Amino acid sequence: MTLTQYSYIIAIDNYKSFASAANHCFVTQPTLSMQIKKLEDELGTVIFDRSKQPVEVTEIGKKIIEQARVVLKEHERILDLIDQEKSELSGKFKIGIIPTIAPYLIPLFLLNFINKYPKVELVFDELQTDQIIHKLLKDELDTAIIASPTFRKELIEKPLYYEPFVAYVSSNHKFYQSKKVDSKMLNVEDVWLLKEGHCLRDHVIQVCNSLERKNTGSLVQLSFEGGTLDTLMKLVDNNFGMTLLPYLATIEINKTEKMKYIREFKTPIPKRVVNIIYHRAHLKKQFISALESEVLSIIPKTMLKKENSIIVS
Repeated sequence: MTLTQYSYIIAIDNYKSFASAANHCFVTQPTLSMQIKKLEDELGTVIFDRSKQPVEVTEIGKKIIEQARVVLKEHERILDLIDQEKSELSGKFKIGIIPTIAPYLIPLFLLNFINKYPKVELVFDELQTDQIIHKLLKDELDTAIIASPTFRKELIEKPLYYEPFVAYVSSNHKFYQSKKVDSKMLNVEDVWLLKEGHCLRDHVIQVCNSLERKNTGSLVQLSFEGGTLDTLMKLVDNNFGMTLLPYLATIEINKTEKMKYIREFKTPIPKRVVNIIYHRAHLKKQFISALESEVLSIIPKTMLKKENSIIVS
C-alpha cells in the first residue's frame, strides 16, 4: 500500500470516474487502473464496482477510502510541521472564491502576495458557495473566501470585511436623479438579479425586502436573470432598469463614464459580510494567515466596520 494509491482511490471517489480521476492525478487511465487493481489484490477485496456508471464504491471500499483520507491528512500534517519551521512559505495553496468577489478582490492583493511569497503556488478556483463547501469538506481546497454563512460545524468562518452595496441605475430610472438611494424604496421586481445559486442574488432580495411581484406600470416588459454582474451592468448601460453592485466591483467603474450610474445608499447602508473559511482540521494555517493579512491590507478601512449598516447574509 502506498500514499499514491491512497490518493488515486480518493480521486476516484471524488470524481466517480477512472478517467476523470486519472486526469486530476496527471497520470494515464491504464496507470491509475493498474495501481487500483494492485491495491485491491493486496487487500484481497474490491474497492470499486466497475459495472456501474458512474463507478460506485463498495461498502468495504467506503471504509478504506475514509481511512485513506485520514492517512493522507496525517502525512500532510508532518509536512506542515516542517513548513512551520521554515522561514518562508512554500508549496501549493488552493483557494476557493465566489464569482462576485473573485474578479474584483484578487487583482488588488495578488501582486503583493506573489512578491512577498515567491515560493507559494497559488491556485484559485472560482465556484459558487455550495461547490466551495463541498470541496473544503473533501480537502480539495485549503481555504475559501465567500459571502454567506455556511452553518457547518466542521468549518471555521472569520469575517474579513463588510462590503457595502451601491445602486447601478440607468439614465431613465427613477433613482437616476437621486443623490443617494433609500433601501426602503427598493422592490425586487425593479432590480436585475443573478441566477439561482449565487449568494449575491439572495443578498439583493434581502435588501429589497420583498419577494412579491407587483405591477409597477413599467414600460419595459422584460424578464432576465444574469450569470455575471457584467451582464446585468450592460443592461443598465443600455437604459434598462437597475441592479445592485458590491463596492469592490465599482473600483474600475470609477475610472470611466459609467460612474454617473452609481448611487450610494442612505444610512443604514446595506452590506454583505465577506468571510474567509477553512476546515477545522485543515493545515496550512500560516498560508491562511498570510492571505488574510494581504486582503486586509488593501481593503478600505471603512469596510472593516459594520456600524450604521444593514447586514445581509
